[in-house]
Amino acid sequence: MNASPKNTSYDQLREARTALDTPLFAGLPGDINVSFEFFPPKTDALMAQLWDVVETLGPLQPKFVSVTYGAGGSTRDRTHDTVARIIKEARLPAAAHLTCVDATKAEIREVAESYWEAGVRHIVALRGDMGAPGVPFTPHPDGYANAAELVAGLKEIAPFEISVAAYPESHPDSPSSQADIDNLKRKLDAGATRGISQFFFEPETFFRFRDKLAAAGIDAPILPGILPVSNVAQTRKFAAACGAAIPAWMDGLFEGLDTHPASRQLVAATIAAEFCRRLYAGGVRDFHFYTLNRAELSYAICHLLGLRPKAPALEKAA
Repeated sequence: MNASPKNTSYDQLREARTALDTPLFAGLPGDINVSFEFFPPKTDALMAQLWDVVETLGPLQPKFVSVTYGAGGSTRDRTHDTVARIIKEARLPAAAHLTCVDATKAEIREVAESYWEAGVRHIVALRGDMGAPGVPFTPHPDGYANAAELVAGLKEIAPFEISVAAYPESHPDSPSSQADIDNLKRKLDAGATRGISQFFFEPETFFRFRDKLAAAGIDAPILPGILPVSNVAQTRKFAAACGAAIPAWMDGLFEGLDTHPASRQLVAATIAAEFCRRLYAGGVRDFHFYTLNRAELSYAICHLLGLRPKAPALEKAA
């Protein structure tokens, strides 16, 4: 016997609504802005792979792409060369990451000036980590003590546009979420344009963070950082290092897929797409994708959200 409306459970009502709702991705106008993060490749073969990714994502006309900077400046030259090539050949607005780790103020000035000469007008300014797990950050005696100081120093070198990190879940080194917000405010007050959030896996995490920022009087743009999961073990490692929580339901969905890469990829795409759709429903129109130098998942999510390659980019590619 079917349940009557009076004794229908909440779960049954929710399932019924799911069955009758408009498809999640129907009719989206593509009114979003996107940006993509890459890391500098170590070999010519990996550079060729990255260039395929750049050429795939470029026609989506991202607001910018960024290239990471290894701990202690370990990828300094590769970061510079990658950013310079993206600007010159792909003609995309590219941002270079820069950290405080193991660098004097004079060395940072040298790097920043070389970026400016290469056409870089946007820097992602970070305190950075020491490289070895669990090793606390130690400022260089002749360097910048934190990201806020780095932002102020870069502004004295050239009129860079500057993005900084934001943490919807507390940074492992932070005593509290309020301390994270106070630190973000210092970076913005020092001259940063926007924040880019650490990745997270539940929309409510970002919505609550957004409310806290508004209550603190912070109205600068904060881009949610999206990490489409392609490698579960790697994602767990990243999450442990930065304090991001992987919800149990998500961990469960990947269980048993270690030897099924194609199925794992489909599950990853489904989770990430729904996640971004829920952010969209909450008013988010700017998305920053941590691509891990892969295009497929990020491109698919952008497509589902209604974003299409722009005509000029398509003509250029042709």
